[in-house]
Amino acid sequence: MKKEISEKIFSYRSYTPIPFLILMIAFAKPTTESMVVGFVIALSGELFRYWGVAYAGSETRTTGSVGGTYLVVSGAFAYVRNPLYLGNILLYTGVGIMSNALFPYLQIVAIIWFYIQYRIIIDSEEKYLDAAFGEKYESYKKSVPRLIPTLRKYKNPGIKQPPLNLKAGLRSEKRTLQAFTSVILILLIIFIWFGN
Repeated sequence: MKKEISEKIFSYRSYTPIPFLILMIAFAKPTTESMVVGFVIALSGELFRYWGVAYAGSETRTTGSVGGTYLVVSGAFAYVRNPLYLGNILLYTGVGIMSNALFPYLQIVAIIWFYIQYRIIIDSEEKYLDAAFGEKYESYKKSVPRLIPTLRKYKNPGIKQPPLNLKAGLRSEKRTLQAFTSVILILLIIFIWFGN
């Protein structure tokens, strides 16, 4: 039952931000400060995501069951085990701050929701990685934090890695970049139209 729930959450993870985004736009009251601070946070989240997908590639876009070909320990993965989820949290938080909607309550609820969602997904992914990569993953897991980056880079002990592919990373991020740009444009229009 627990596995079924985590697989459902995993397969619908791309859609769970939609209710929060609708509320952020519907109740938006952006200010110059909220737009600037929020954009910097959201952009840092997107850059973290891109750094991760440039190594992990299109496998990050799976909507079926949890799995992967490589144990990726390069790039952003050398500093945090789940750079895409960290990136998402920063992205949603940044957009929430930009919108200044129901601030800070909506942003706090969103952070808590995404943290819980990602914890469930990560637990499921870690079980897969434990089974698939054994000691290599255990060693990596002991050295690299789950969601809060470390400043000390993980030294790859010889685990085969996919190559850095910036072009494939951009292709994989296309949908996220389109959504990010659209939301920012909407908030910019609201900010200009209803100005502070």
